[in-house]
Formats: sequence, C-alpha cells, structure tokens
Amino acid sequence: MLHILKQYWQGYGVLHPIFIGILVLLGSVLMATLLDLQPPPKSLPPQSSAVLQAQYLDRHGTRLTVTRQNRWNIHNVVPLHNMPVRLQQAIILAEDKRFYEHTGVDWWARLSALWQNIKVGHIVRGASTITEQAVRILHPRPRHFWSRWIEGLEAAWLETRFTKADILEFYLNQVPYARQRRGVAQASLDYFDRDLDTLNFAETLALAILIRAPSRLDLKKSTTPIARSMLHLTQRMQALGLLSEQERQTLANTRLKLNDGESLVDAAHYVSHIKHQLEIIQDQPKIRTTLDATLQNRVQALLDNRLQHLAKQNVSDGAVLVVDHLDDHVLAWVNGGGYNRSRQGGLIDAITTPRQPGSTLKPFLYAMALEKGWTAATLINDSPLSQPVGHGLHRFRNYSQHYYGPLRLRDALANSLNIPAVRSVAFVDRHLFLQRLHQLGFASLKQHPDFYGDGLALGNGEVTLLELVNAFAVLARGGIQQPLQYIYGDNEQPHTSSRVFSPEVSSLIADILSDPDARRLEFGQGQLLRFPTQVAVKTGTSTNYRDAWIVGFSHRYTVGVWMGNLDQRPMREVSGSAGPALVMRSIFAELDRYTENKPLYLSRALRSVRICRISGQLATQDCPSMNEWFRPKLVPNTVCPIHGASHDQPGTPNTQTAQAPRLEQPTPGLQLAMDPRIPDHAERFLFRLANNSQPFRVEWIVDNEVIGTVNNGENSFLWPLKRGQHHANARVWATADANPVHTPRINFSVK
Repeated sequence: MLHILKQYWQGYGVLHPIFIGILVLLGSVLMATLLDLQPPPKSLPPQSSAVLQAQYLDRHGTRLTVTRQNRWNIHNVVPLHNMPVRLQQAIILAEDKRFYEHTGVDWWARLSALWQNIKVGHIVRGASTITEQAVRILHPRPRHFWSRWIEGLEAAWLETRFTKADILEFYLNQVPYARQRRGVAQASLDYFDRDLDTLNFAETLALAILIRAPSRLDLKKSTTPIARSMLHLTQRMQALGLLSEQERQTLANTRLKLNDGESLVDAAHYVSHIKHQLEIIQDQPKIRTTLDATLQNRVQALLDNRLQHLAKQNVSDGAVLVVDHLDDHVLAWVNGGGYNRSRQGGLIDAITTPRQPGSTLKPFLYAMALEKGWTAATLINDSPLSQPVGHGLHRFRNYSQHYYGPLRLRDALANSLNIPAVRSVAFVDRHLFLQRLHQLGFASLKQHPDFYGDGLALGNGEVTLLELVNAFAVLARGGIQQPLQYIYGDNEQPHTSSRVFSPEVSSLIADILSDPDARRLEFGQGQLLRFPTQVAVKTGTSTNYRDAWIVGFSHRYTVGVWMGNLDQRPMREVSGSAGPALVMRSIFAELDRYTENKPLYLSRALRSVRICRISGQLATQDCPSMNEWFRPKLVPNTVCPIHGASHDQPGTPNTQTAQAPRLEQPTPGLQLAMDPRIPDHAERFLFRLANNSQPFRVEWIVDNEVIGTVNNGENSFLWPLKRGQHHANARVWATADANPVHTPRINFSVK
C-alpha cells in the first residue's frame, strides 16, 4: 500500500500545490460560511403575544398609534387562515410557484434564472424563493453572490424549524412595500384603505405584483407599469385553473381605484396609558377605544399651532384632554408635538405629569364654603392680608395686585382673587379641603395639609391635567363622580358613581364660572372667555408663569388645556387666559358644530332673588341690583342697609313705573382694573341704566363730557376705559317729547 502511494505522489507530484490550494479554498469557504450563518429564530417575529398584535382603534374603527419606524409590522398582523386564498395563490405563483415542493431553495428556478441572465447579458431575474426572501427579512445583508449562498443555506435550515404555513404567514405579514409599509395588510390599507377580505381580484393581483419592486412599481406614482405584469399573471392563473374566463374578462375591465392612504393618528400616549390601566388587552386582538380620531387630529393641530405662535414667549409644551362627561368617554388625549422621540420631552405624557394648578382648585374650595353655609352673595373681604411664616410674614396678593374691599363670593370666584380664597380656606379648614380634593381624585397631592398650608387654595401643590379634568367633570355632572372610560362598547368598565357635591352647590359653582359679567373686575370684557354657548370656565397660572391652565365644561363636554415647559422653565407672561384660552375656545367651537346647544345643568331647588350688588342683601329700588340664586333655606331676609328700604316688596324685581332713571353700572365707588393682557384700546366697560328701562334717547356723560348717545330703547353703552378718577351720569329722554332727566352722578376709578 505504501508503495502504491509513493508511486502516486511521484507520478502526480506536480499537482500537489493545486490540491493543497483547493483544500485551503474549500476550508476558507467553509469557515466563512460557518461564521456568516445565523440560526433560525426560536419563533418568527413579531412574537405572538396579544400585546404586540393588538390593534388599537378609535371609536369608529380608525387605527391608532401606527408607526413606520419599527423593524417589524406589529400593528396589522393577520393569521394565514384569515388571508384570502386567492391572495396566497397569486403571491406564490408570482414569487415562488414551487414553494410547497422545494426545501428552501428552488434549484430549477436558479438554473433557469442563470440561463436567462446569461442570454441577455445582465441580471433580469433572481429566483429567490419565498423562504429565501423570509431569510432576507430576518437577516438583512447586502445584495451579492455571497449573500445568495448564505441565504440558500439559511433557507434550508429555516424549513427544518418551521412549517411552510409558518413561513408563508411570516412572509405575507412582513414583506416590504413602498413608504415603509410592511405586509400585505398594511399595503392594502395604504393603497385601497380596505381590509384584505374586502379586496377585489384586481387589487389582490396588484399586491402580488408589487412585491417584485415595491418602490419602482409604487401605485401612488402610476398604475401603468404593473398592467403588463397583471395580464401575464392572469394568464398563468387561468392556465392553472385558478381563474375562469368570465373572471378574466371582468378583471380586464376593472380599474384600480386608489385611496389617499390610511390617515395616521398620534395617540401613542393615550394607548400607553390604557396599557397601564386596563387588564382586558391581554387577550384582545382589536381594542376599540373611546377616542375620536378626527377630533384628536383636529385638537392636535389647534394645540401645535398655538404653541408655535407662543414659542417666542418661551412656551414649548402643552396638553389637551377632552371628555364627554355624560358618557364618561375620553375623546381626545393630545400632547403638544405628539409622541416624538426626536423632540426634548416628546416621550413625556404631560396629561399625567403633576404640575402646579394655580387657581384652578378654587371652585372646589368655594363649593365647600357654600356647603358650610355661605351663599353666592356672601361678602368676603378683599384687602391686604399677611400671615406669619416662621419669624417672618408672608404677604398674599391678587394677580393684578389690586384690592376691591368687600366682594360677593360670586365676584371673588369669577375674578379668581387670591385673598378671598385664602380667607375661604380658613373658613373651610385646609385639612377638610385636602380630604375633599382626595375624594375628587387628586391622588398627586400626597403631602400633609400643613405642608401646603393655606397656599393649597392658590395651587401650591401639584396635580395632573387628568385629575383636574376628572374633578371638573364632577361639577358638570351635578356633583356626581364617575370613572372615565377608555374602552368603547361591550368592554367598558362597570360604572361606579359617588356623590361629592350636592346638585345645588354644583349648579351654583357652574353658574358663577359661566358668568362673564361676574369676572369683569380682573378680566374686563375680554371676548376669549365669552363663549357662544354657556360654558363654565376657570383659568389658572402658577408662580413665575411656569404653568398656564384653563378648564371648562358645557352641558356635555369637559375640556382641559395646560401650557408650560416640561423642564420647568418659566414662560414670559403667559397666563391661563392669554395662552390656553384660545385653544379651548377653538375646541368648543369644534365640539358645538355637531352637538345640540343646551344650557348647563341648574338645580330646580334653587331660587332666584333680586339682591343689591354691593351689600348682597335684598334689593331696594335704589340699589344697583341683580338676580342671584339661593338654596331655599339660605334666601336673604334682610333689606339692603346701604340704600334703605324700598316701597317695593323685598326680594322682588323693581318695576319701571314712576321710578327716576339711575345707573346700574357703574356702581358708587367702583374700582376697575385695566387688564395688562389686553391692549388698552380694546378694553371696554358697560354703562347701563337700572330696571331694564327702554327710554327714547340716552346721552352718556363722563367727566362732564358727552361720550356717546343711544336711541330707540337702548339702555347701555360700551365705554372705552381710561385710567384715573371719573364721575358718570346719563341724560335720559323717556319719550320723544319728554324733558330730559339726569341720573345721579356716580364716582368710580380705573387703575
């Protein structure tokens, strides 16, 4: 034997280096192959968990939180048994007609493709099987010969791990299409806005053909390039008996009708909140939420536009929450800029982030004061107030730094005055106030009452916009607290309700917050807070303009808006009435477009009584008067001591008969404050005659000069505000031939 080998090497020794080279080459190829090969995954992505595959829909079925940045299609995964058989047949015939016969690589197809490429002199066909394309999706590589070699081996390996059905399902759900769409379901929605089971045959064939070159054959560019391929595929399907002659003729006369594409909704923060709150999503493939996608997009545009305009005032962030408090449904959950990884703070949900609420907690404080015996006409002293803090004094002040003396509770709340609020929390007791806030759902207020002190009434704690809107919805429902609903339809959470305030107290607070005349001292006649329909609204601004809020409710909707900076930077003089108010006004205009207008809920137990604006007691004919609501047991029984007893029956409206004309506005000693947030030339104050008189003619006189004239029953006049001390009266003609009568002169001031 050794002799034979010796003769062999002596005879063929010249080939020895070539032999060694071949062995080295084969060894190198084997080593490189082993290094590049990647084993099949244990399961084909995305994982088959309900959380990944769950589709979140709005109340009308529109998909939410669809993102194109994921490596995998996790939003529109369709099981193979739910995909149309025709679609599977068309794609297999177009991409890999021997899919069920080969073991990962179709060698006949590769040899045929090689021969065609040699004949034309360049690559015209690749012959990748569906399994090889699945490998390419799992392990992306540059397109060259070596990649094809590795993909072939990995394809054979993949088919030892998974069934043909598993591979086909993965491929159909993850195959790339144009504009970052993955899978046939996403492509169907993008091109036709239809689910797979609603496609006609022409649309089915189009999805099969587009796989070859999704960018080049993009239907949004043109439908012409795929016409020839569709005809060829139709002929092949007919030859195999997969298509009848009648269907072929129908197909020839069918034109593709493209849709603009699936409208995307930025609701990632909302869906994230749902995932943390609810358990039912664990086994639900499709979850229909209460969100309204159309409203969500509209509110997003309104908020982003307003933030853009306020950027020069150092406002970067904002949030809006819209709730239907009759059904307890969340309709819009919007963060400024949306869910944006590239923007600082873009991943933070400002709706659930605690911030200082400013004056927005005052309505709940005054509601407790009403429960404890105060009325909307109770006088609260608005005068300088200091309290000891350690070895020093803390001096409270109003936002405008003006003081108005004794004011009715209605005016104190409507004008959001700080000093009356501090006196009110002393009356209510801050411990009880904090307990009630906890009952309303303000879980963010975790400190001891002494930590906040009386400043709790002014918003020195931290609450979330979600908590704030939920609490205002309690007032909107007449004092009933109910949990908000996030899931629409049969999966809604059970309703559990509890009473927090009485219907009478809730009605009074809502009536005050919807009274534009009551807020005139601090807000003037500004139109931003004057809504076309009755809306109860409360603004709030935290220290150093770090937070600006507005919360309001109509008969059906509760809306909250926050603006500020998530990194705690102060804004430049942006208050609740200057920043978020315009957004809220636009949102209610959008809501009212499709909703019947109705007044706010008003308890029938309340009684309307004519009172003096100054004393809060029963009005005489000489009082500047107004109607006020009272609970039956708290109706005042004392006639105004300032203006004396009237010949009229106490508590009843005065008649115009035989009464001398007088001014109802301004009132004696009235102190008006110019609003620094409104241009001076745009501020007006309403002069008005008392007793709803309708004279023939009125001349309005300020500082002995006639400033305007009204005729034909008009009894009011808008006077442009001017700083200083003033006196006003009116010259009134009851009829055309009557002698004029002068009203008593009223002294007032404007700061």
